[in-house]
Amino acid sequence: MQAVNQSLDAGAIWKRIEAKLSVMHETIGDKSPHVAGADGKYDDQRVDWWTSGFWPGILWIAHEMTGEEKYKTSAWSWDERLERQMIEKNSFDHDVGFHFLPTAVFKYQLTGDADAERRALFAANFLAGRFNLNGRFIRAWNSDMHGWSIIDTAMNLSLLFWATRQSGDPRFEQIAKAHADTVLRHFIREDGSVNHIVCFDPHTGLYDETRGGQGAAPDSGWSRGAAWALYGMANTFRYTADRAYLRAAQRVAHYFVANLPEDNVPHWDFRADVQLDNEPRDTSAGAIAASGMLELAELLPEKEGRVYRQAAERILQSLHDHYATWEDDSHEAMLLHGTGHKPAGQNIDVSLIYGDYFFVEAIAKLNGWKHRIF
Repeated sequence: MQAVNQSLDAGAIWKRIEAKLSVMHETIGDKSPHVAGADGKYDDQRVDWWTSGFWPGILWIAHEMTGEEKYKTSAWSWDERLERQMIEKNSFDHDVGFHFLPTAVFKYQLTGDADAERRALFAANFLAGRFNLNGRFIRAWNSDMHGWSIIDTAMNLSLLFWATRQSGDPRFEQIAKAHADTVLRHFIREDGSVNHIVCFDPHTGLYDETRGGQGAAPDSGWSRGAAWALYGMANTFRYTADRAYLRAAQRVAHYFVANLPEDNVPHWDFRADVQLDNEPRDTSAGAIAASGMLELAELLPEKEGRVYRQAAERILQSLHDHYATWEDDSHEAMLLHGTGHKPAGQNIDVSLIYGDYFFVEAIAKLNGWKHRIF
């Protein structure tokens, strides 16, 4: 790939996104997409699958940015679908923020719908219920590993902060801050790289070990994990004004940018191999990190924040120029070359709905979109 040098024209890119979204709206419909493979068709996952909130989140952004009612109509019932699944047998876990922030919270902010507010607060209670008091962490997944926690949860903390602001109940924010402090202590390394899985004794709360998870190894540099961390800690600073979270987000951002290849789109793990050129990219990690760095830029004085905005724009420009499907209306996704879970051999060199979401979100921010969902 060629290095990206030209300045980003966010307005022109949004016009291309708008055209693509109109096609996606027709082809995806009411599916719950996660992965689109070589055939360009998105799958249709369970409503309780962790990625189900991203497509309706895209629809809500599209509605707010364009004013088109078709997007609002398609997004409207998603929080109700999630609520119905909540009272049936389900697999909801630490990622309920990914479900309810871009659906119920966004819907409530835009429309004032009382049921959406109620559903979002219900989800926040669910997430708070996963908190391990002794370990000061939110439990991951629903396996027998009750002491496992993962970096992805940093992005779900916004649901708890929102719940305190909305309800006045401080316990949500207390839990979010306690988990964020555990992220600072056990997940973000001194050099800005990030652990994916940290294991604690679920009874005593004592640290046990670190696992590689979706990274190449326990001491590796999984790029999407770094993206979750820098964005999640930036959000935590926005809610708390505690500069420890801001500095952690900056440290991860510096590590991320320093390890980018020439075309500014990350490999799936920055330490996967000495010869990274042979390793797959992860466009979703690039999109998430870019949107997170735009948050950092907004949270800092202009001169200090400029470097993060410029880095984000370089990533987004490359995603637009080299990794998108603008000329292929038969392809249901926007970004190509995402990596889901390389160690497990799952979803390698595919399109990922969360990559599409954060790309759309980032470009919307550059075009004046002010809502903050995560």
